[in-house]
Amino acid sequence: MMKQIFSALLVLCLSGAGFVHAQTSPLIVPAPPMVAASSYIMIDAFSGRVLVEHNADERLPPASLTKMMTAYIAETELAAGRLQLTDQVRISEKAWRTGGSKTFVLVDTDVAVEDLMRGIVIQSGNDASIALAEHLAGSEDNFATVMNQYAQRMGLSNTNFVNATGLPANNHYSTARDMAILATHKALDHPQYYQWYSEREFTFSGITQPNRNTLLWQNPSVDGLKTGHTEEAGYCLVASAVEEGMRLITVVMGTSSNAARIQETQKLLSYGFRYFESSKVQDAATSLHAGRIWGGEVDEVALGIAEDLYVTVPKGSANSVRTVLEVDSQLEAPVRTGQVLGELRVLQGEEVLAVRELIALQDVERGGFFKRIWDYITLFFIGIFS
Repeated sequence: MMKQIFSALLVLCLSGAGFVHAQTSPLIVPAPPMVAASSYIMIDAFSGRVLVEHNADERLPPASLTKMMTAYIAETELAAGRLQLTDQVRISEKAWRTGGSKTFVLVDTDVAVEDLMRGIVIQSGNDASIALAEHLAGSEDNFATVMNQYAQRMGLSNTNFVNATGLPANNHYSTARDMAILATHKALDHPQYYQWYSEREFTFSGITQPNRNTLLWQNPSVDGLKTGHTEEAGYCLVASAVEEGMRLITVVMGTSSNAARIQETQKLLSYGFRYFESSKVQDAATSLHAGRIWGGEVDEVALGIAEDLYVTVPKGSANSVRTVLEVDSQLEAPVRTGQVLGELRVLQGEEVLAVRELIALQDVERGGFFKRIWDYITLFFIGIFS
């Protein structure tokens, strides 16, 4: 179908969108740093743009990074009201006996969901993870099935969970890319619970343990997320940090030590914040264009996008970003909210930064008989003379 094409520079052209620049010319972006890890990636959480990656789709044991999914499922249940922070969870012998990092819950006692969540997030408690998994799904095996269903829904195409903890198990694997996608969901989907990931310590049963993510002490921009370590997996770290409105997610897997995973993550974050900027191009459900509609009770339909749109570009280069709207040339009523009526493309030079569907932001019903006849006569003559 023919489309009408509209183009504009992205400098305060779109309602609610704009860029503020401290520089007048873009930086020259060097090659990314060398990172001593088996696999790694860095993405902008808002735009989804991958800034650095290496072996990002290699299947590796995720160790306790697994607990990000365990906690995410519980956060989803909390947000939906199907679980309450004050709910009491009975601690099984299996949960109590599990080795590795522990919250030190006691068998046959009842523990509040909030304490278990903080035990998982801050202390990386294997016992707390299993207790919550059993509470939500009846058994850890059942919970692993739920975890994989969530993974499929998120598009984690190279991930398979066997347990709720990340303790070594056959066929339990993920990738740096999948962990970055999961971390993005954790940072953005349920912000009311995200503050747990920046807490530096948690005390349970009189035992105080520090957050294993020591970047919280070393880098003020870091506010999460999760560490992991087993002999097979090496030292892993998923970090999330915010500066000047840009949230970066980094994943390093298979580093040689705790110090190494911190150092390699710092390299990635320094590079990302030094050389890139992120900004909102357009708000969701805000009119970008009024499309002429034929045979409707009104003459125009507001067009926009379904979700907020961000782009990530080299610092100082945002004034070279432009948008192109391609709108179906003949829009006819009736139209329903959400109906796709064109496409929005965001470009920098010849590079396409983002593509989104243009959707109707309102219903438009068919007009009355005489209104439709007049519109179609008008359309007929426009067709002849065009």
